[in-house]
Amino acid sequence: MEHEDLAQLKIDKTAVSSRHGKPRSRLYWGAGVLLVILAAALYFSGVVRPAATVEIVSVQQTYPSQGFTLLNASGYVVAQRKAAVASKATGRLVWLGVEEGSIVRKGQILARIENADVLAGQSQAAANLNSSRATRDQMLAELHDAELSFNRFKTLLAEGIVSTADFDAAQARYRKAQAAVAGSDANIRAASAALEATTVAVEFTFIRAPFDAVVLTKNADVGDIVTPLGAAADAKAAVVTIADMSSLQAEVDVSESNLEKVRVGQPCEIQLDAFPDLRFRGVVHMVVPTADRSKATVLVKVKFVDFDKRILPEMSAKVAFLTRSVGAGEQKPRTTVNPAAVVDRKGRKLVFLVQDKRVVETPVELGAKVGDLVEVKSGVKAGDSVVLHPSDKLRDGSRITIPEK
Repeated sequence: MEHEDLAQLKIDKTAVSSRHGKPRSRLYWGAGVLLVILAAALYFSGVVRPAATVEIVSVQQTYPSQGFTLLNASGYVVAQRKAAVASKATGRLVWLGVEEGSIVRKGQILARIENADVLAGQSQAAANLNSSRATRDQMLAELHDAELSFNRFKTLLAEGIVSTADFDAAQARYRKAQAAVAGSDANIRAASAALEATTVAVEFTFIRAPFDAVVLTKNADVGDIVTPLGAAADAKAAVVTIADMSSLQAEVDVSESNLEKVRVGQPCEIQLDAFPDLRFRGVVHMVVPTADRSKATVLVKVKFVDFDKRILPEMSAKVAFLTRSVGAGEQKPRTTVNPAAVVDRKGRKLVFLVQDKRVVETPVELGAKVGDLVEVKSGVKAGDSVVLHPSDKLRDGSRITIPEK
């Protein structure tokens, strides 16, 4: 009896298997389908898709003139009128009235060296001239008296009242007075010349601007010894260096092989390293008629069409030689991109903007071509990075890798 009771307690596995088999199978199939759908969604969304290796290019600011540029050359801004202003006399600098950046006019006194000695010489020469003039006045009075006496004796001699000897004495006195006046005239001329010489000597102590200019450097200070030759120890030859800013030109070296592309009067565009976002109008002023054999280049001088106070001598400059002048609407830069970065999908122009190792599908509005590039009116800005030659498999949000160069 006990064994029969125990037998009744055994679980029937066949019944359990038949009762639960179908639900488990359906559960497994459903989970598998969900996993497949999830994997497909993750793949197409780019989460588990392998990162695509792409090449990128930057969106940049481009000037329209780049589309009709024949040649580019680099050089420096140089003042065509520049002078190291010095004194013609030797002495100690006692006054300096300018500093770097001062605007000076032609003939303006820039500095003065000590001149007490030459001023004293000038005063002495002026006194000598006055003395010579007074002596001449005295001689003129003597001449007038001698002339009256000579005429009187001439009349008396004709009447037989005076002797010939008396007349000869009056005549000699008259001629002597004439000679004395002539001598005093000569003394006045000599005194005038001496005064002029001392005046020039005094003027040499004043250092003046030879033309309208701007002071570039100050080479001496009050108390320094200034000499024309600068041969003395610690002596200064030049007091200031000035330049005529209206004479500034860009001097660039052009390769001999490209010289045929340059002509006098050709329009140019000048860019200064100090102001990379500005372009200045220029025109070829001169092709210097000699070559540099060591560099196989020829110096070309380009004149600025418009004067700008920001342009300074010795600034680095780049010159673009153009086929034509820049038009009124071509002076401002445009946002451009390589045309190979733009794709057409479903009638829309797109670029793939790179953001944090992923790409963002970005619609853009294109404009005219600018050389080898195309203008982008909206969608991206200068400095953005976009994918170059994007493949058809690239999608919004795709992960990317950029090969190291």
